[in-house]
Amino acid sequence: MEAIKDFFINHFTHEVAVAILSMLPIVELRGAIPVGVALSMPYRKTFLLSFIGSSIPAFFIIWLIGYIFLFLRRINFFDRLINKITIRTMKRRDQIDKYGYLGLFLFVAIPLPGTGVWTGSLLSHLLGMNKLKSLVAVILGNLTAGIIVLSISAGIGVLF
Repeated sequence: MEAIKDFFINHFTHEVAVAILSMLPIVELRGAIPVGVALSMPYRKTFLLSFIGSSIPAFFIIWLIGYIFLFLRRINFFDRLINKITIRTMKRRDQIDKYGYLGLFLFVAIPLPGTGVWTGSLLSHLLGMNKLKSLVAVILGNLTAGIIVLSISAGIGVLF
């Protein structure tokens, strides 16, 4: 993680580094906001860049991942990889099965390892959920997660 952060910070402006970091799976805004705060970027700019950057993959995952998976499954290596990703992701479906779109929102909103935009968007696709409703739940969950992470990173006073 440190090597990825250093690469982006050394090759891009702080703003571009934070935006790109927030688009990456696992890192998302949960990792990009603390980086922006550590780089002394203004809180609002850090939040906005991280939120927008981490929200972008949701559109592509929710609407296009099915087509991408169909294409990649023709190659044996990718077929096995997609099966592993699907099995790992589906292990997290309990909350969404129980609460539907509210569960999807909560899944993305609570900033814990293995939750977030990428996993939530993929889960919504794998469970055959409505794309527009899923996108709204994921984006609102991401907004909530961003507020939580910024509050922790910058101190709760940043909200007031």
